[in-house]
Amino acid sequence: MIKNVLLLGGSGFVGTWIANRLSQAGVNVTIPSRRRERNKANIMLPQVEVVEANIHDEATLAGLMRGQDAVINLVGVLHDHDSQLPYGKGFAAAHVELPRKIVAAMKEAGVRRLVHMSALGADPQGCSEYLRSKGEGEAIVMAAAGELDVTVFRPSVIFGIGDNFLNTFAKVFKLAPFFAAGGMQAKFQPVHVGDVADVFVACLGNRDTIGQRYELCGPKVYTLRELVEYVRELTGNQHKKVKELSDLWAYLQAGILWLLPNPPLSPDNLRSMDVDNVASADGQTYPGWNPAPLEAVAPTYLGKVAPKAKLDDFRFTAGR
Repeated sequence: MIKNVLLLGGSGFVGTWIANRLSQAGVNVTIPSRRRERNKANIMLPQVEVVEANIHDEATLAGLMRGQDAVINLVGVLHDHDSQLPYGKGFAAAHVELPRKIVAAMKEAGVRRLVHMSALGADPQGCSEYLRSKGEGEAIVMAAAGELDVTVFRPSVIFGIGDNFLNTFAKVFKLAPFFAAGGMQAKFQPVHVGDVADVFVACLGNRDTIGQRYELCGPKVYTLRELVEYVRELTGNQHKKVKELSDLWAYLQAGILWLLPNPPLSPDNLRSMDVDNVASADGQTYPGWNPAPLEAVAPTYLGKVAPKAKLDDFRFTAGR
């Protein structure tokens, strides 16, 4: 029985949801963070302990493993300013070297259960640094199956309250007179963060999921243009135009935005969009998977809805 979980990447968007779900299930959760004071939402959760630690330090990581029954790894980065082939140092550290260190530390500590977040389209030979590094990390984790009880999840782009996906579109519409971007025909199959959190927690007690790799996708495929136009409608900006940039201008735009401290877009993101972010023909679906439609959730945090509707959404995400 899983009573103690080490949640790596627990201070992020998805991690906070998973921490909440684990807390509700009565599981003791340890979340390492470089800055404990930035994790107020998790600190307030019952049975959740946030500790200051550098998980990239092998000795520190080994110490965190003591007394744990399972490890959930959510660590990932979307951008790396050290762009090179096959991937930069930032992608390597987060997506490749850290999974290798986690596997080694778990073997040393005798912790067997590992749940790992990969990405839809992850492939060591992929079209972007992000997808190549994610693919390498996934391969390292799957290679440990047998010695460790491994489950891998490959989610599509994740949406929900606090996301950096649909909310980014909403911010552009708020600040700019129009929306201009490349890759408008790229396809996505967005999945709600609550559904992702649910299966990460559920699989811990389901031994049939060991050694398996699951794709987590929403019920509907959209083009990027369709998603942008839907956010435009929800935010009451129907008067603002959506313009598609040519590849040249799209990469120029991405290169400029990439220079920002917290870039909303990078050239590598555009390269990732060369592959549709949708379920593969041979992908495996999690047992009983029944994800919420985008249209059932997005209006509650993007649209001009009444306070009660927003309260209902918070109750839904809290499982009440």
